[in-house]
Amino acid sequence: MGSLALVLSACSAEPGAEISLRLDSTPSEETSTSVEAEPSDGTQAKPTTTQPQSDVPERPDWLGSRVLPTTPAGNVPPQTTPSELVDRRLQTADTLPPPSDFTSSIDLLAGEPLERSTWIEGCPVAADDLRYVTVSFWGFDDRPHRGELILHADVTEQLVAVFETLYEARFPIEEMRIVTQADVDAPPTGDGNNTSSFVCRVVTGGSRFSEHAYGLAIDINPFHNPYIKGDVTLPELATAYNDRSRVVPGMIVDGDVVVSAFDDIGWGWGGRWNSLKDYQHFALNDR
Repeated sequence: MGSLALVLSACSAEPGAEISLRLDSTPSEETSTSVEAEPSDGTQAKPTTTQPQSDVPERPDWLGSRVLPTTPAGNVPPQTTPSELVDRRLQTADTLPPPSDFTSSIDLLAGEPLERSTWIEGCPVAADDLRYVTVSFWGFDDRPHRGELILHADVTEQLVAVFETLYEARFPIEEMRIVTQADVDAPPTGDGNNTSSFVCRVVTGGSRFSEHAYGLAIDINPFHNPYIKGDVTLPELATAYNDRSRVVPGMIVDGDVVVSAFDDIGWGWGGRWNSLKDYQHFALNDR
């Protein structure tokens, strides 16, 4: 995806904040509930953008390329949301062939998806216990797209059902792809919006691994649903979304289809925490 740089949400479980990571811009033979056309040579499809509705703007050419200033301590000062992103409804750049309706697949995490992920020896979950999952999602361009997640094997079917619910409700998602190490190492641009799950990382201020490191947490539309603690907002340019009374498409609010779907499977939501808010974050054990 070129030089696209995204911000991996802070996703701090209330009992211990998680590291703020930066994001830069197959399957094997287990069960598969659907198969979409893949390139015949087994390589990943080149990103393409489907024809959007006339009222959905193209992605700004500066998205992911403007590195934010930092203080000597390495922190990004408070930022203002660019006018183009105050009501963010951007086209989706497809990295997998788009479906015609809801489809999903669940496969062993192996080969290219494993190599592209942040999994290494020493992560708290074995690669054999993770799954490479694809699901359809509805874009802000009012078209279906196909995304990819890495999830713990124990929760894949539940999460596929959640995303089918979101698809049927046409809840818009901008992007859904595997987080890579290059993403993690990228400098901050504060404009990321990748819906993702597995990232091998630890929590801030301690040595325990985050729920993301087990494939047991998901962040949805992080720009629309930022992490907020005091004067810190992540992604940094998402400050317009600190006002949760200004509800626009892509935002998650208590009682909506997203929160209700995760409530139904017993997952906790960071939007209900007290000392901080992490509106994008859902996890099995962060309740």
